[in-house]
Amino acid sequence: MQRPVSTLSLGSSVIVKLVSNGFQFSADLLHLTALQLRKETGLTQQEALEVLQAVGRGEGGGGGASMTALDLLQKEEELRSIVTFSSQLDTALGGGIPVGKTTEICGVPGIGKTQLCLQLAVDVQVPQCFGGVGGQALFIDTEGSFIVERAVDIATATVQHCSLLAEDSEQREAVTTFTVETILSNMFVVRCRDYVELLAEIHLLPNFLSQHPRVRLLVIDSVASPFRQLFDDMSQRTRLLNGLAQQLISTATSRDIAVVMTNHMTTRVQGSHSQHVPALGDSWGHAPTIRLLLHWAGARRLASIFKSPGHADATVQYQITGDGFRDVEQSEQPESKRPRTETDQSAASQRDDGVS
Repeated sequence: MQRPVSTLSLGSSVIVKLVSNGFQFSADLLHLTALQLRKETGLTQQEALEVLQAVGRGEGGGGGASMTALDLLQKEEELRSIVTFSSQLDTALGGGIPVGKTTEICGVPGIGKTQLCLQLAVDVQVPQCFGGVGGQALFIDTEGSFIVERAVDIATATVQHCSLLAEDSEQREAVTTFTVETILSNMFVVRCRDYVELLAEIHLLPNFLSQHPRVRLLVIDSVASPFRQLFDDMSQRTRLLNGLAQQLISTATSRDIAVVMTNHMTTRVQGSHSQHVPALGDSWGHAPTIRLLLHWAGARRLASIFKSPGHADATVQYQITGDGFRDVEQSEQPESKRPRTETDQSAASQRDDGVS
């Protein structure tokens, strides 16, 4: 595995300059001269030499302990998924949003991406005796979309739900400490206003996680917003995004954390046809392990799994209520629950094109 630049024996100011200019891993520096590095990052000659010496000493080596396939299977069985409170979506995902993997939630404005993220930030704290993870959440807000009052609504409903389910003494004891106040106190919120602040926060993430080992969910809402500003050098944007993707994947797998990112939709024109596709380009699409598309079909909200190595493509209906992200009752669904075909997906995509 590639070694992050943040782990090299360098000063914090040097690391920030490297990361801010897209050098996320030691492999990015291997073929540069000191002069090239100075021009790319604004480092002094001495700092550039120190960087290249750190890489040349072999600090950039990526050795790591190997694991057998059986080890990986047993580890995945030990990790619990984070429920979404939509039983149909949880079933399609094999239990919920997986810990140890990256998941991207794509969709047009107003479809419920942030609502699902808030639901997950609460649900990751459900006590283990109720089948939850019993962890904490870090919510990186890049758009000012985190509304604490909404988090209170969702937390209140979740606490009430668990209270009604409590049967044995362990569960009754757990609900005495699973309160709205404790949920909010275990939800860490960071506001990032541009890509530099976001990259700096990700750079500081290892230290934060070391100090808060119970964090099991990292939310970035949204990952697209900081990178939608104009870049004079588009190759720099690509390099920054690739580095960010590698860091998030490494964080998810090495720290056993569910990394959830939201992404905008953009219009792609091909000849006389156009369609809505996730923003940030095709190369970014390889970064998340799982991609969920939230979209409209008339007045219905649908969630589709359209990229996952371990799950079949599936589409379920959901709703956003005062209590949060929820199933739609069977009696409320006007259409049968037949499997959706590629034609169905294409038709849904075309209907979505009219949503701003």
